[in-house]
Amino acid sequence: MATTSSALPSMSHSNIISLTAPFTRNSLGTIRGALLDHASRAGLMISKPDPNESHAAVLVPFCNVDGVPGVLLEVRGNLRSHPGEVRHADSSFLAAALREVHEEVGVPPDQVDILGHLGPAERSSKGLRVWPYVGFVHPPETASPGQGLDAPLPSLSIDSLVVSQPEVAAVFHLPLSAFACQTRLKSGLFRASRPYWTVDVSDLVCRRRMRGNANRELVDETVNESLEVWGLTGWYLSLVMKALGICIRNTKGQWTGDPLN
Repeated sequence: MATTSSALPSMSHSNIISLTAPFTRNSLGTIRGALLDHASRAGLMISKPDPNESHAAVLVPFCNVDGVPGVLLEVRGNLRSHPGEVRHADSSFLAAALREVHEEVGVPPDQVDILGHLGPAERSSKGLRVWPYVGFVHPPETASPGQGLDAPLPSLSIDSLVVSQPEVAAVFHLPLSAFACQTRLKSGLFRASRPYWTVDVSDLVCRRRMRGNANRELVDETVNESLEVWGLTGWYLSLVMKALGICIRNTKGQWTGDPLN
């Protein structure tokens, strides 16, 4: 994968939500607003799928784990290396994304609170046009209507997930704070032309749970055995960072920038 050593532009804004405090109903509302603004600025409201293309959909699933906000990610197994293809039985791209999460990690649609969508939709390495959505995954049977808007939402247990073993080699939680950690992030070029961030997750993936030779479309294992989120997943996570105003700090504590600007 190509990388760039050019200086990243400085940014004056900071993240709009806490990177360390658990997600709350209020912070989810803030994310909804940020994604709506992103969709409006990116022209996603008028974006139409090309009927001559094959389509797929994915979910970027936010969740709390042990009181820490982050994103639920997976290392794919050996059967498939692409997001959820849209089937005739799916009523929408969103339905396809939710079905994929249910099939791969056992999270039913009624546990997912949809927050918005990203884009523009990009092509996968298999030629599918992939439509990305963002949601929050609630643990099962945790509804509490009387919960305050600023109360931490319940945490999801990774061990409770029902993983589809042929398709998924490992599931892990990527804390939001990783998106502001200079030692984790590396600037790269998506499709060899557009700057974005890749994320080192070597210490977050439990290798004992990885079965066989995991496909590296989502997480790449390099010769020194490091693991990083890259490719289409890395690109969409970079879009999330941009929408939420998240950027990294250097060793002096200064904001260093966003490669998407």
